Amino acid sequence: NKEALDKLVEVNLPLVSAISKKFLNRGYEYDDIFQIGCIGLVKAINNFETKYNVKFSTYAVPMIMGEIKRFLRDDGIIKVSRSIKTAAKKLHYDKEKLCKELNREPTIEELSQFSGYTVDEILMATESSSSPQYLYDVIHQDDGAPVLLIDKISENTEEDNKIIDNIALKEALKNLDIK
Repeated sequence: NKEALDKLVEVNLPLVSAISKKFLNRGYEYDDIFQIGCIGLVKAINNFETKYNVKFSTYAVPMIMGEIKRFLRDDGIIKVSRSIKTAAKKLHYDKEKLCKELNREPTIEELSQFSGYTVDEILMATESSSSPQYLYDVIHQDDGAPVLLIDKISENTEEDNKIIDNIALKEALKNLDIK
């Protein structure tokens, strides 16, 4: 019933507001977080059943928070699938276990055998979990003058151009028909 849904949403908006305020100062406007919280509220209303033997608010709070947390997690500049994030987390713990067993860093092959992931999957998960570097990050101080990442990247443009040309050539060759 649309009218009942509207009434439940209206009555519970203060709950969404209170939860949304806990997520301020994370780079998003309050209104954006509040809207996402409202989506969580509607999902809670649609999925709630009285047989749960809990107050609606008890059921709704984790649903609203989960929706907001999902948004904050998945709305990064670089999108990484949940399965890759899960793999990265599992691989982190597997690597720690292997380090303790072997008393050294495991090789990627050992980690692959231990975790059940392929080497390519391990590389993908590892690369996706590393933080992006910004062009204006200071990579070291040279005689008191900061050296920025962009300075190091732009120093070797000839080699960069060769790499770019090589990638473009491989892509072009992939698209050619074999005759």
